[in-house]
Amino acid sequence: MNYPDVAKTIKQIENLVNIPGPSGYAYEAIQYCQDYLKSHGIDSNLTRKGGLNVTVEGEDTSQHRFITAHVDTLGAMVKEILPSGRLTMSKIGGFSWNATEGEYCKIHSADKTFTGTICLHETSVHVYRGNDDIKRDNEHMEVRIDEFTTTQEETEALGISVGDFISFEPRFEHTESGFVKSRHLDDKVSAAIMLELLVHLKEENIKLPYTTHFFFSNNEEIGYGGNSNIPTEVVEYIAVDMGALGDGQQSDEYTVSICAKDASGPYHYHLRQHLVALCKDHSIDYKVDIYPYYMSDASAAISAGNDIRHGLFGAGIESSHAMERTHHRSIEATETLLYHYVQSPLI
Repeated sequence: MNYPDVAKTIKQIENLVNIPGPSGYAYEAIQYCQDYLKSHGIDSNLTRKGGLNVTVEGEDTSQHRFITAHVDTLGAMVKEILPSGRLTMSKIGGFSWNATEGEYCKIHSADKTFTGTICLHETSVHVYRGNDDIKRDNEHMEVRIDEFTTTQEETEALGISVGDFISFEPRFEHTESGFVKSRHLDDKVSAAIMLELLVHLKEENIKLPYTTHFFFSNNEEIGYGGNSNIPTEVVEYIAVDMGALGDGQQSDEYTVSICAKDASGPYHYHLRQHLVALCKDHSIDYKVDIYPYYMSDASAAISAGNDIRHGLFGAGIESSHAMERTHHRSIEATETLLYHYVQSPLI
């Protein structure tokens, strides 16, 4: 069986990005992962915080590995219902309002999901002069609901309340040239890779050298997705998460990005060198990089006091936390590195 099957992984990415899941509201995405794994005969268990863990027993049960990817995404919450019937928002995760202007969205009330559009209040150029100079911020951005409502009372009568979650439409597309573009590729690319790896290990009856925990976290975008439920036997922890692209960065959309340091500080040096060696040994295209404004579930696990060696790698994602894009080459390189890592010796 050829592995990885990138076309299958990309289809899995499409499935995942189309499931709404802002941090705090990722239940459906977690349920999808659990159901998919169950359909392939793979057991999993939910944590109290709502994450999903799969434990694959290895030859050595005394030393464990922990691999995580997150299914939660950026989003928002209804902050206020305005006298006009429109909504103001409170951000979930770190992003710029500029990156969401004009985007379609969903408002998830207790009983029904409504559609809408994220707008600058002063959008109309026929009414507001100089609106391109207006700051896109909490005071000027609002949700225009696709319902007949012109007052706060009419919106409340629809069943919309302060605290309702708001998700952004992904607009997934896979181009003939091999690009995958969508919102929420961070980190549903990695979650899709992890799902497909687990199925492959099961179907091919591959025995791992060490017991390995595969954790789908649900609160990474707000800082604490995978910092608990880490067994004491775990000695190595890998976060599979996006590589950040931009000026001054080495990473690109065609290789796997291995993180040397982010805003939390350096990752474990010897584990990073082990990942580089695996890339060289298996002819995997890679880049080593530093992400200046970034933290991962691996760094959160370290901050929580876990005595582990931590590492981070993932597909290179262009325009992170906005309209993101990567290429099938980067997805394949990431999937291949993870496949060889879980079968490699501990450092």
